[in-house]
Amino acid sequence: MTADTALHLNVFVPTTGHHEASWLHEKAQPERTTDISYYREIAQIAERGLFDSLFLADQLAIGRSVRHVAQGKLEPLTLLSALSGATERIGLIATASTTYNEPYNLARQFASLDHISGGRAGWNIVTSWSAEAAGNFGASERAQHGDRYQRATEFVDVVSKLWDSWEDGARVYDRHNGIYADTDRIHQIDHRGDHFTVRGPLDQARSPQGHPLLVQAGSSESGRNFAARYAEAIFTAQQDLADAQAFHTDVKGRARAFGRDTASLKILPGLSPILGSTEAEARANEEALNALSLPAVGLKHLSQRFDGFDFSNLPLDEPISIDSFPAPETVQGAQSRAGIILEIVRRERPTLRQLLHRLAGGRGHKVLAGTPKAIADHIQTWVEQGAADGFNIMPAVSPSGLTEFVDEVVPILQQRGLFRTRYAGRTLRDHFGLPRPASRYARSA
Repeated sequence: MTADTALHLNVFVPTTGHHEASWLHEKAQPERTTDISYYREIAQIAERGLFDSLFLADQLAIGRSVRHVAQGKLEPLTLLSALSGATERIGLIATASTTYNEPYNLARQFASLDHISGGRAGWNIVTSWSAEAAGNFGASERAQHGDRYQRATEFVDVVSKLWDSWEDGARVYDRHNGIYADTDRIHQIDHRGDHFTVRGPLDQARSPQGHPLLVQAGSSESGRNFAARYAEAIFTAQQDLADAQAFHTDVKGRARAFGRDTASLKILPGLSPILGSTEAEARANEEALNALSLPAVGLKHLSQRFDGFDFSNLPLDEPISIDSFPAPETVQGAQSRAGIILEIVRRERPTLRQLLHRLAGGRGHKVLAGTPKAIADHIQTWVEQGAADGFNIMPAVSPSGLTEFVDEVVPILQQRGLFRTRYAGRTLRDHFGLPRPASRYARSA
């Protein structure tokens, strides 16, 4: 197994689990979602399983279903800084918005996390599709989809320049002459663009990875181009092998068109495994979780995916028609996820209740109930058939679902030679087999 062909595993850390009713499950611990020891436990389980990284999402607004769904998680960068001291190797990826931040502050925060963790930081770049978030930042409405990506493109460019503004070795520590830093190797970036004017340089030395790992999670047309240009890992959602293969081929082709080595871009579809000792037991576990979910919660989540469209007047136990949905190109939120939901409706003609159950576990990500061997088979098939470079594991109930995966699925993957049996490096870039970028301002560059 080489760095280019290695299987990569990230755990998407939820509050109580990725199933919307997870907090009601007997193994869930909703009272601990603001307890640092809870997240420390999850991080250490994932590190015991030799995961490349753990990932914290962020939406900048309370969810519409807080009455019925456990929420109130901690701010990601603050939490990951704390977790860095409780772990040694696992990568630490936080979501941060290009719509509701400024480049200088965000560059500084992620560089700080990279220093604190010894080179394990990653940034999941989002443009914040939630309409609720806009009102928390003085905006009367959410920016248009295309406008958000235009701002994001310039935002990432500025952040990357700031990360490069100190060359490696700029701190010389010359005690004899009283010189701390070689100022010829510290650079103003003097960026002037459509959205930002930033002088620079950053107020701290270059971080261990040079650039924290860049991650992206949008799969719309704009999102794919953005990912192909910048991302080093993509968190995506596909339901079947053919769609995943098509996405994998498309985005890698776009990356090639930007002059990138396709091996520098790792694609990790979401997978929410529900384990059982037999197939029947796994299906029963999934059905038990679905039985805990409330239709009112599922309808709110579905509505949110389609910009507030009201589905509550539709019968729950009759097949839902594609004509009942707005066209995906009119959606200003998460366009790619809206497309996935519509494809489920086209292919399967579920009742509305069945659709809500499908989305309750993974919000459009693949939910797979099966034995540990069946889960390992799925992972192996998708990797070997060119549909994935790894997976974004989304435990239905946490931390028990992660423990089951680490103890029962990871050993099978290791026995098959698909997954590491030890960490070979110390940084997140090491885990992903990615080089450390040189500063664009360095004399050698």
